[in-house]
Amino acid sequence: MKIIERYRSWSLILRIVVGLVIGAVLGLLFPHATAIGMLGSVFVGALKGFAPFLVLVLVVSSIAQGNSKLDGRFRFVIFEYLLSTFLAAMIAVTASYIFRVTIKLTTEAEAESIPSGIGEVLNKLLLSVVSNPVDSIASGNYIGVLFWAVLFGLAIKKIASDSTKKVLADIADSSSIIIRWIIELAPFGVLGLVYSSVSTSGLTIFVDYGRLILLLVGCMAFMALVITPLMVFVILRRNPYPLVLKCLKESAITAFFTRSSAANIPVNMRLCERLGLDKDLYSVSIPLGSTINMDGAAITITVMTLATAWTMGINVDIGSAIVLSILSTVAACGASGVAGGSLLLIPMACSLFGIPTDVAMQVVGVGFVIGVVQDSVETALNSSGDVVFAATAEYRYWKKNGKSLPTFLGGTTKLDI
Repeated sequence: MKIIERYRSWSLILRIVVGLVIGAVLGLLFPHATAIGMLGSVFVGALKGFAPFLVLVLVVSSIAQGNSKLDGRFRFVIFEYLLSTFLAAMIAVTASYIFRVTIKLTTEAEAESIPSGIGEVLNKLLLSVVSNPVDSIASGNYIGVLFWAVLFGLAIKKIASDSTKKVLADIADSSSIIIRWIIELAPFGVLGLVYSSVSTSGLTIFVDYGRLILLLVGCMAFMALVITPLMVFVILRRNPYPLVLKCLKESAITAFFTRSSAANIPVNMRLCERLGLDKDLYSVSIPLGSTINMDGAAITITVMTLATAWTMGINVDIGSAIVLSILSTVAACGASGVAGGSLLLIPMACSLFGIPTDVAMQVVGVGFVIGVVQDSVETALNSSGDVVFAATAEYRYWKKNGKSLPTFLGGTTKLDI
């Protein structure tokens, strides 16, 4: 017990950093000790496995209690998600014009399913909404989970007794406790994840695709540290960096290593609770954000597509680039919340400029090579943004209704951060 108490006395971030360093060292010294990598697989598997059920019970319980407030705040969160994703695509277009990076193509890659057009992406989204609820939970289809959870919650709210609603609330609280236990093991999971990345890829990817990685990461960093704070400032008229940096620290770090917006949902929900947000709002907006708030995915699709065009000597005019930004925004919303989800949408975007599928698939192959960096940073941007914009919508509501903002935003409301 003393060992456990000492372990928990350290901050989670410090424990994660220690796990990161140990994992990197072990990856370099013992690259074939695959058992170490199992720690990462088990940790991510636990998060992915339990997160859909957690979302289901939280949403159902919130709506069933009669306190559901999917009002103007929720609509505003959706607006923020879509606007930020479009702005991210435009940032990627601008940076790609300034720094015309070409791609060293590899052998042809293969994928199971490549969307043939934006219609197919939208069709997939609509079908995901009405998919079998049990299958949605099993496969981590959060759009389907949300849809059925809302209907189930409304039905229970209408006919269930208070005792039934109390049972649901207890299940939701118990589920939150379980996910906190899992998150306590994050340092060991990070150790395994970093070990797997270092032992498999080493540092060679920085040599072959360094400029492409720098362009992608640079766009994502600019979005996280400049554009997102600017959006928060315009909305709240407060210094945005305390909020943005808190979200980067608490959400982006774990998302960087899990490389899955879906797996990071429990982490984000815990952060929203500590930020004092309304559970009725964030229990729905956070899972939704893991699907439609895809700044990093929009950047990846846009940069990789334009880099392919430059490589092939295709001249992309400004009008076509704007169309690409819109296409990337909508396509990014269809990217799955798992590692590498945005890469399979690159061929669809490439088709806008008549780039052959076999060439586009080589670019997808390059994406998987640099994914240890690109996909990690992309997920960190996406996931931390989910909380930033949910919090911004909530604090905007506080201001409009005369409630003081948190102390870190210049108000008087104290929160357990």
